[in-house]
Amino acid sequence: MAERAATLAELRASGWVSRPVKEEIRANAVAKIRSGASLFDGVLGYEHTVMPQLENALLAGHDVIFLGERGQAKTRMIRSLTGLLDEWMPIIAGSEINDDPYEPVSKHARELVDEMGDEAPIDWVHRDHRFGEKLATPDTSIADLIGEVDPIKVAEGRYLSDELTLHYGLVPRTNRGVFAINELPDLAERIQVGLLNVLEERDVQIRGYKIRLPLDVMLVASANPEDYTNRGRIITPLKDRFGSQIRTHYPLDAELEYEIMQQEARPLSVGETAGVAVPEYLGEVVATFSQLARASSHVNQRSGVSVRLSVSNYEALAANALRRGLRAGEHAIVARVDDLDALAASSIGKIEIEALEDGREGAIFDNLVKGAVLTVFKERVDPSFTTPIVDAFEEDGLVVHTGEDLTSAELANLVQQIPALAAPVAALAGGEESEAAVAAAAEFVLEGLHLSKRLNKDESGASATYRGRL
Repeated sequence: MAERAATLAELRASGWVSRPVKEEIRANAVAKIRSGASLFDGVLGYEHTVMPQLENALLAGHDVIFLGERGQAKTRMIRSLTGLLDEWMPIIAGSEINDDPYEPVSKHARELVDEMGDEAPIDWVHRDHRFGEKLATPDTSIADLIGEVDPIKVAEGRYLSDELTLHYGLVPRTNRGVFAINELPDLAERIQVGLLNVLEERDVQIRGYKIRLPLDVMLVASANPEDYTNRGRIITPLKDRFGSQIRTHYPLDAELEYEIMQQEARPLSVGETAGVAVPEYLGEVVATFSQLARASSHVNQRSGVSVRLSVSNYEALAANALRRGLRAGEHAIVARVDDLDALAASSIGKIEIEALEDGREGAIFDNLVKGAVLTVFKERVDPSFTTPIVDAFEEDGLVVHTGEDLTSAELANLVQQIPALAAPVAALAGGEESEAAVAAAAEFVLEGLHLSKRLNKDESGASATYRGRL
């Protein structure tokens, strides 16, 4: 910063060229696309669907509205747009609306340049401070977005006709930057009208002042589909002024959902416990649960099944495993099938289950979990491994107890008790030979065989008993 221009004369001498914010974003987007780099970090699954549309919108210089259900990374993409701005931008020192040094628009900046000429001082603004955001709420006012008379400035002795009595709103303060409105339909229709000039004429008018502030703003908004939110709508003239409307979507398969879960979930560790390991197959169960919920006729699909559900469930699964392991005094903790009961608390509030009878929500949830376990079991366990296990139960009359109250060492002994378990357990554990990993894999195989209707299961609280069907 010490080497940057400090006055208007130094800025001219440096060769800095002013350009509109959309041209700035376009140039930086072109550089990233040409180099093969991703526009945004941490946004997965949109490479062939959403991203091409967004790249087109940025190259075209469009204002953008993202349309999609909750939990589809709309806000993350919007906030990441600052990465396409230049790192530093010069403004007239003291400007509230980031005045362009070459074309100042506020009275403060104009008077400063008129008074000091080429010696007018310059400040530099980082791109992180060129982003403005407002969550649309019914009580949002024009004063919040555009501006209002500041009574304190009037009380200080200024005349109401003085432009310096104005308190600029969020949009003018984001001049030469990106301004975002989340949940746009929630904005009252009379307030949406106030944005029409921003999108078309590129200016704002404040109260009864004979003042027009030509603004340079990229406007981005997010909204849920109109059939999801009945709280409001986007007025047609405003919708018409957005250059591009981009529809987002949920992960298209469980594999991608699992990848997002791993990226977003917070790891758990306490004291001597290095951390909780969630086996890949159980992570796939959590991801598959969300996929099945999005396809279920018992779940309100207009409300959506957010990816946040998958992340919360993954964290709840690990947390329950941690609690269980701490109570058992274990240091190596691996999540097991019986930890899936914890998903109820993290799921029920995030999905809207539509049941014809009261009290059916729990049964529908249980069926979704069981369906996810069965789906992953069929994908993960070779059928040739299962017949000897079932034969051992039926021929020897085996009865096996599992549950949260059993330690990993006790469950791991099942492999010695039932040698046929060794092959599928080894395949699921992936070379991990710890008692906790073996116990988790063994319990998963037994649960999969029960859901495949090849073993019977009796449940009592947190405990379960598996036996042959004969």
